[in-house]
Amino acid sequence: MHPYHDHQIMHIHSIQLLIQHIPRSLAFYQDILGFHVIFQDDHQVQLSADGKSPIITLIKDDHALPLSITQGLYHAAILLPSRSALADVIQQLADKRYPISGASDHGVSEAIYLDDPDGNGLEIYRDRPKDEWPSQDGHLDMYTKSLDLNDLMNHRSNQPYQSIDAHAIIGHLHFHVPHLKQAEDFYCKALGFTPMLLFMKSALFISDGGYHHHLGLNTWNGDAPLRKERQVGLIGYELMVPQACYVDFINRLRDAHISLIVEDDIRYLMDPLNQKCIIHVV
Repeated sequence: MHPYHDHQIMHIHSIQLLIQHIPRSLAFYQDILGFHVIFQDDHQVQLSADGKSPIITLIKDDHALPLSITQGLYHAAILLPSRSALADVIQQLADKRYPISGASDHGVSEAIYLDDPDGNGLEIYRDRPKDEWPSQDGHLDMYTKSLDLNDLMNHRSNQPYQSIDAHAIIGHLHFHVPHLKQAEDFYCKALGFTPMLLFMKSALFISDGGYHHHLGLNTWNGDAPLRKERQVGLIGYELMVPQACYVDFINRLRDAHISLIVEDDIRYLMDPLNQKCIIHVV
């Protein structure tokens, strides 16, 4: 269903978001977007599209600092399998009067942008087939144009909205970073992603396996500080590393003097934005 997010390609599988109030977040993620709650206690909620695999974990901190302009998460992107699924989400947001902040056609994809109740940025998108991706001189050439909402909404399923499509996944993450070169050294030279597109010398899109991007990196927040430890935002993400690539992955970490930490059978490292990158070998 998603050819650039399987066991042969390095990709982001799940995310952990720090929030302030669980009921407020569930009114959005469960009641509006239609994610399934597969685990909940007083401190966290695990959300799934297919009812089995958690892709978003909400971790509550009643005293968490509100969002501000920092380095860290720009948005987490939820990838849907079809135009119909995207149109259905847009109709649901309209019906529930939940605001969106943008709607764009990037050539490789069609996307809408919004914030969750804590202000965490979200993108919800669908990919075009790779043979339709724009290119220039043989290189990927993403762009930003207005989304043709009228045409897109003609693909609504016209069924009552029950839940987000079961094939929804985390398609990519996009980070604010202080320096592109330092970010590239970590996410490409150490982790192993490949640069795909440099946009206006201020944003770098990187991926594995030829995807348009599994990670976006931009310097649009300038010299803003890192997100504080108890501040709303992304605190962790799960990176799926193919078994066949794991030895090379470990060797790159060693060469870059990056420590892989093991706690309770969980392997992780801390990225330059002080976010926990949990390593899952598949």
